[in-house]
Amino acid sequence: MKRAVVIGATGQIGRVAVAALARDGWQVTAASRGGGRDAGWPDGVRPVRLDREDDAALAAVVGGGCELVVDVVAYGARHARQLTDLAGRIGSAVVISTVSVYEDGKGRGFDTMDQPDGFPEYPVPIREDQPTVAPGDSSYSTGKAALERDLLAAGDRLPVTLLRAGAVHGPYSPLPRELYFVKRNLDGRRRRVLAFGGESRFHGAQVRNIAELVRLAAARPGSRVLNAVDPDAPTVAAIGAAVDAVMGVRTETVSFDGPPPSPAVGKSPWSAERPVVCDMSAAERELGYRPVVSYAEGLPETVEWLAGRLAGGRDWREAFPQLAGVYPDLFDYAAEDAWLAARA
Repeated sequence: MKRAVVIGATGQIGRVAVAALARDGWQVTAASRGGGRDAGWPDGVRPVRLDREDDAALAAVVGGGCELVVDVVAYGARHARQLTDLAGRIGSAVVISTVSVYEDGKGRGFDTMDQPDGFPEYPVPIREDQPTVAPGDSSYSTGKAALERDLLAAGDRLPVTLLRAGAVHGPYSPLPRELYFVKRNLDGRRRRVLAFGGESRFHGAQVRNIAELVRLAAARPGSRVLNAVDPDAPTVAAIGAAVDAVMGVRTETVSFDGPPPSPAVGKSPWSAERPVVCDMSAAERELGYRPVVSYAEGLPETVEWLAGRLAGGRDWREAFPQLAGVYPDLFDYAAEDAWLAARA
């Protein structure tokens, strides 16, 4: 059997990537900080504990060699060097990157979105030849750009498929954007407010679609960069309607043109002044990729997982501290109600 090592195996993407590779006949070593096992993995999967920052530990997990490394958590030039230093023992790699590396023709990208006139104006859809931000260590986007640069430069020694994922969604997310609608429904809120007319589009990437790309790239090694998003990119209003359908509730959406008047009113995790929509034709052409699920088809398992995380009245900030750090005012109902009353 061909051997694969998955780094970050118990994370949101890693869980399904391990399962997809195992089903495809790979002997999988599932490496994670805690060394845990997912209940959905086949018995043949071997979980191991790994501190990603420990070069010797990573080399030990790779051992005498493996045909594939899937790296879900790689970031920056240091992690690129870790992988390229092991090039003689790795057949090929599949590494998760992000669409946030893209910039528009005016040098605007994800890092400038909160600046005046800083929201990028990307082509629709974005292809992989779109310019990217300068590599560096000043932000998540520049760090991923540095990772891409150094891995692609070593393509003659280590074939690497870089998957630029969109807004990742599915169970086990530390940043579940769907919570904006799920929690409101659980709390009995039957009106929600959306900026930009509810038309914001931020292309999602269901974890099962990403895992399918990992599986296909593993079978066809090469040095390439591919977008990794869903077959559809619904508007934020359509996402809310889809969540309502899964939860069996009816709501009213109050939308308005323009940006949120405050962080507590109309600002959802999808609030985008201009669309961020990516093209998937390269993956279809190079890997024979076909999506596993649409956005709506992958939604029920996400909603069920989110509702379970909040069961028993658990505080959403405790359940999702990373989301709370980015969007601390996501559920300020008092501010929302005051705005609705003033508008009426």
